[in-house]
Amino acid sequence: MNSPLYQATAEFFKTLGHPVRIRVLELLSERDHHVSELLADLGIEPANLSQQLAVLRRANLVVPSKEGTTVSYSLTSPSVAELLAVARGILTGVIAGQLELLDDLQSSTRADSPGSG
Repeated sequence: MNSPLYQATAEFFKTLGHPVRIRVLELLSERDHHVSELLADLGIEPANLSQQLAVLRRANLVVPSKEGTTVSYSLTSPSVAELLAVARGILTGVIAGQLELLDDLQSSTRADSPGSG
């Protein structure tokens, strides 16, 4: 299972495997953002944001543009936003299923507890 395609796909998903990077991509899905806007929204240190943006740049998911001293970032493709939306939909379904299971377990526990009948 060491196919270059599978390896590249695994590396791609590793790139997405950090909460700050996911949030950056979500913000950029809405519109381009200046670095200062990203910092304000994320509440992290500039060095940390710089590090995460570098990972996203290397993966060709974001691209910087500079106007004077202001650096903005944008997604390289609308497909990135689509991928995030699909992932959110999958996660919503998974969590809904877990909540249903939890409700069933709680109902079962209450029905089995002493004095419940």
